[in-house]
Amino acid sequence: MFRTLGILIKKEFLQIFRNKAILAVIFVMPVIQLVILPLAASYEIKNIKIAVVDHDKSTFSRELIRKITASGYFEIINYGESYPQAYQEIEKDKVDLILEIPNNFEKNLVRENNGKVLLAINAINGTKAGLSANYLAQILQNYNRQIQVELAPETENITKTSDFEIVPQFWFNENYNYRLSLVPGILAFLITLISGYLTALNIVQEKENGTIEQINVSPVTKADFIMGKLIPFWLLSMLAFTIGLLVTILVYGIQMQGSFLLLYGFVAVYLIAILGLGLLVSVYSETQQQSMFVVFFFMMIFILMSGLFTPVESMTDWAKYIAYANPVTYGVEAIRMIILKNSSFKDLLPHFGFISGLAIVVISWAVLRYRKTN
Repeated sequence: MFRTLGILIKKEFLQIFRNKAILAVIFVMPVIQLVILPLAASYEIKNIKIAVVDHDKSTFSRELIRKITASGYFEIINYGESYPQAYQEIEKDKVDLILEIPNNFEKNLVRENNGKVLLAINAINGTKAGLSANYLAQILQNYNRQIQVELAPETENITKTSDFEIVPQFWFNENYNYRLSLVPGILAFLITLISGYLTALNIVQEKENGTIEQINVSPVTKADFIMGKLIPFWLLSMLAFTIGLLVTILVYGIQMQGSFLLLYGFVAVYLIAILGLGLLVSVYSETQQQSMFVVFFFMMIFILMSGLFTPVESMTDWAKYIAYANPVTYGVEAIRMIILKNSSFKDLLPHFGFISGLAIVVISWAVLRYRKTN
């Protein structure tokens, strides 16, 4: 049995190394994507385009505008006294929000200790609109506090002694660097994408080339055939993960908090499950185009509902059931937990349990479904 399996593995490696494009997909593509994607994808929103309608043109209004531009998040595109003109800029999608400062803004602040401004936000992009409003609200609150101290200096000491002081402490990410969370998740996403696509195309390629007939008439068992397809890509995927991990550590300076042995142990089991899913698709498919469309369909669901970009906890109840049945959810979460939190094997027992069960089911299913026909 082992001799037959060894011959099949050797055959697969010879086929793989003949195709230079596959080697580029396995080893070059993950490095390029892992370097580019975290730099391009950011949880921060900057260069928010703002139109300022200043009817007051006072010292206080100019100071408020200066603070907004000094924050680094906003860029003034339009400055004037006409609100309809600024609104046209929003309709043309040249401006994200409008800040209108009314007449007597400074006078009301000094005499009545009360001033109002109008904020109109383009909410087509809900995420950007919400963050823009939060950024500007914080600037207005700080400016309001500064004005209170300037108008009544005696209130500065009262404010210091009476207000609650909130000092946030971020566990596992002290500097609130979004790349610490994003890079390990993208690493899990890339090895899932590569391993899933390669195995999904493998058996189908042999069907289209006609070489599958030689296997079918040979005394090779179905289990040996499936394992001979799985093991070479498992080894190459582990090597691709190692390269990606080196990029994570060396390029982004993310320190490994957990155990390398535990990390590689989980990834080894995880890749068996993903490769098994790819083989199952390949067994059912008749053409490479068909298998690619099937894998693309499932990969889109797996990635978007894995918690890579949006937390699973914030999803609706029906979506959570899909997310918790998604293997990529466990892969992303486990790799983050090991690299960032130094989680132990006990902490990862649910992840190991689900992924191990999935690997057994899909590989057994692929073996039983494969038919040796002349």
